[in-house]
Amino acid sequence: MIRVAIVDDDSADVQRLQDYLDQYRRESGEAMELTVFTDGDEIAEGYRPRFDLILMDVEMRFMDGMTAARKIREVDPEVVIIFITNMPQYAIQGYSVDALDYVLKPVSYFAFSQRLDRAITRMKRRAARYLTVPVKGGARKLEASQIYYVESRDHDLTFHTAVGSFNATLTMRETERSLADLPFFRGNNSYLINLEHVEGIQDGCAVVRGEALKLSRPRKNAFMEALSDYMGGVLK
Repeated sequence: MIRVAIVDDDSADVQRLQDYLDQYRRESGEAMELTVFTDGDEIAEGYRPRFDLILMDVEMRFMDGMTAARKIREVDPEVVIIFITNMPQYAIQGYSVDALDYVLKPVSYFAFSQRLDRAITRMKRRAARYLTVPVKGGARKLEASQIYYVESRDHDLTFHTAVGSFNATLTMRETERSLADLPFFRGNNSYLINLEHVEGIQDGCAVVRGEALKLSRPRKNAFMEALSDYMGGVLK
């Protein structure tokens, strides 16, 4: 599911983009969830990383698209932003907020679909490396390589990461499924360990960033094999 936000104060332009997205969904088979905002301040104030793609008008009444994009980038460096504008000079400014592209008004379906193809390619490439984690009061987007290990204790899930530790409203099974294609492996019922950060094995424990995480007897051999395969692949 691709979560798309349209930010535009012109109802006719919004309707055109909605029609184009519907056509694109029919042609590509991509599932999309659409949210509409009528000004930059509506999306930027209190923004939380929950969108994959933002289609942003540049000129709006209360908060222009560039200002809104800068505020969004403060909390979400990964969301794909495409500017919709009738002034091509804004394309250069778009680089300052890492905009993927811009589309000139009046928007044609051909130009729009090309930009959408490019955006979805970038999203899918990034999706393999990032995990969006629901936390109290919002969500956090984590780069998988920054996760040291995930701990389950008393029905709570704690992510221990390079940017700190925090609780998440996820189950271990959901987390393990989300990270299935990445080098994570269960050390026991309580720990899902990123093999990238294992510094060694000592006294039946995996040492991760100086912490000793107990390996259960049933999982120890499988964990050692997974670690050996990972290290062999890294060293090739």
